[in-house]
Amino acid sequence: MSQVSMKRVAGASFIGALVEWYDFFLYGTAAALIFNKLFFPNLDPLMGTLVAFATFGAGFVARPIGGLIFGHYGDKIGRKTILILTLLLMGGATFLIGVLPTYNSIGIWAPIILVTLRLLQGLGIGGEYGGAALLTIEHSPREKRGFWGGVVQSATSGGLLLASGVFSLTTLLSEEQFMSWGWRLPFLFSIVLLGVGTFIRLKISETPAFQEVKDNNEVAKFPVMELFRKYPKNVLVSMGARVAESVSANVTNAFAITYVTTKLGLPKQEALTGILIAAAVAIIISPLFGGLSDRIGRRPVYLGGAIFLALFTFPYFFMLNTGSTTIVWLALIIGYAFGSTLMLSVQSVYLTEMFGVRVRYSALSVVYQVSSILGGFTPLIATYLLDRNGGNPWYVATFMFITALITIASVYFSKETFKKDVAEQEALSS
Repeated sequence: MSQVSMKRVAGASFIGALVEWYDFFLYGTAAALIFNKLFFPNLDPLMGTLVAFATFGAGFVARPIGGLIFGHYGDKIGRKTILILTLLLMGGATFLIGVLPTYNSIGIWAPIILVTLRLLQGLGIGGEYGGAALLTIEHSPREKRGFWGGVVQSATSGGLLLASGVFSLTTLLSEEQFMSWGWRLPFLFSIVLLGVGTFIRLKISETPAFQEVKDNNEVAKFPVMELFRKYPKNVLVSMGARVAESVSANVTNAFAITYVTTKLGLPKQEALTGILIAAAVAIIISPLFGGLSDRIGRRPVYLGGAIFLALFTFPYFFMLNTGSTTIVWLALIIGYAFGSTLMLSVQSVYLTEMFGVRVRYSALSVVYQVSSILGGFTPLIATYLLDRNGGNPWYVATFMFITALITIASVYFSKETFKKDVAEQEALSS
C-alpha cells in the first residue's frame, strides 16, 4: 500500500476512534464534576460521587457484550461495516445524554435513562477498539505496524483531550449557566463529530487480510469459540497485560479530576488543564513508542511502561498532594503519558499479532473489553478506598501498584511477536 493510501486509512481509523473515545471520556469527565448534582441530588456529596462513578462503570460492563457481538460479526462480515455501526450507536447515545432531562424535571427516570444511554455507549465502544486497530494494522506494512498502530492508539488520548477541552470551555460560563444548560453543549457537539466520522469511514475499503480470508471462503463459523479453543493462553496473557493500563488510565483522568478538585481544593479549570496537557503529550508520543516497538519489539516497550507505572505510583500521589499547580500538572503528565500511554501505544499491534486473522476482531474486542471492567470501576473503587483511609491516597496507590505487578508478570510470560505473528507461525508449522 502506498504511503498516501496508508495515511488515508490511518486517518479514517483515527478520526472514527477519536469520536468514540471523545464520547466515552466525556461521560467520565461529567461524572467526576456534575452528574452527582444533576442526577443524584438527594444523596450526600460522597455517595452522589460514588453513584455517579458507578454509572460510569456501567459502560464498562456493557463493553464486553458489545465486544462479543461486534467482534463476532467483524470476523464474519468485515471490519468496515461494523465500525460504521459502532460509531452511529456511540454518537447517538452521547447526543441523547445532551438532551436528557435531569432529576429535578423527571425524577427517578432521569438516572434510569442516563444509565441506559451509558450502557449503549459501552456497547458501541465494545466493538470500536478491535475494528479501528485492525483497519489500520491489517493495511500497514509489517515493518511499520507498530508506528501506524500507535497513530490509531493516540486517538484514545485525542478523545480525552477533546472531551476535556470542550468541557473546560463550558466551565468559563457562570456556575448557574453551566449547571442549567452549559454542561449539555459537549454532548450535543457529538452529533457534528458523528457526521464527520461516518463520512470518512464510508470512504475506506475492507482490510486486505480479511478480504483474503473472505475470498478463500475461510471465514470462521463461530469466531469466539475458535478463539478460546486455539488461543486460551494468549487470551489470559493479553487480559493480564491490560490490567495496569486500564486501571492507571482511569485513575489519572476521571479519578484524578475528582481528587484534585475535592480533596486538594483546586479549581475545576486547573484540573482539566492538567488533563489537557497530559493528553496532548500522549498524542505525540504514542506513535513514537509504537515506532520504537518496530525496532526493539513489543514486549520491551510494554514491559517498560508497566515497570515505570509500578515505580511511579506512590511518587504520583506525593506530587499531587503538594497542591502546587505546576507539580500537579507534572504528575498528571508523567503518570498518564509515560505510564498508561507507553503501554497503550503498542497494545493494539501486540494483541493483534497474538491471534490469527480469522478471529482477530473477536480476540481484540473480548480481551480488551473484559479486562476493562476493572478499569471502569476504578474511579468508584479509588473513591471508596480514599474515604476508607481518611482521605489519604495510599490505599489507591497500593491498588495501582498491585495491578502493575499483574501486568509485569503477564507480559514477562508472553512471547515477542513483532518479527513473526501467530498467523505466520501457524503457516510455517503447517
